[in-house]
Amino acid sequence: MAKITLQGNEMRTNGSLPNVGSSAPDFALVNKDLENVSLSAFPGKRKILSIVPSLDTPVCAISTKKFDDFAKEHDDTAILIISADLPFAMSRFCVSENLEHVTSLSIMRSQEFSRDYGVLIEDGPLAGITARAIVVLDQKNQVVHTELVGEIAHEPDYKAAIQALGSVS
Repeated sequence: MAKITLQGNEMRTNGSLPNVGSSAPDFALVNKDLENVSLSAFPGKRKILSIVPSLDTPVCAISTKKFDDFAKEHDDTAILIISADLPFAMSRFCVSENLEHVTSLSIMRSQEFSRDYGVLIEDGPLAGITARAIVVLDQKNQVVHTELVGEIAHEPDYKAAIQALGSVS
């Protein structure tokens, strides 16, 4: 269990992020076409999992736009935006913001992803959705970097996530 805050008010997650050096837990998340997507959908690609509470918040929107900008010039890296939002809402957001280089995925069918990655918020006003976190994976889905953002209203450390990609062979 990890402790995070929302505007200074403490909340707890169900566990911890996967350890650096471990294999990332596989998942079945829902894409904009209501299809289940797993890690195998991105063979040979490095991956940044940008886990956010909801794209309908300013910080989540900002981070998604920043990662889309990065992805424009890095087609060897899949940027997965993962949230509790419905696929329709995520797709509308990406279309309205002209974001074409990220893949939005919803946890709508299962909380397994949230549990397996230790980001399920267990209490407080956001109980049941995901904390803000970054998990960077290499081409073989080994974890090379993680960050659980301590204050959910803050942005993640983009530089650290992107630098972690440089250590991926």
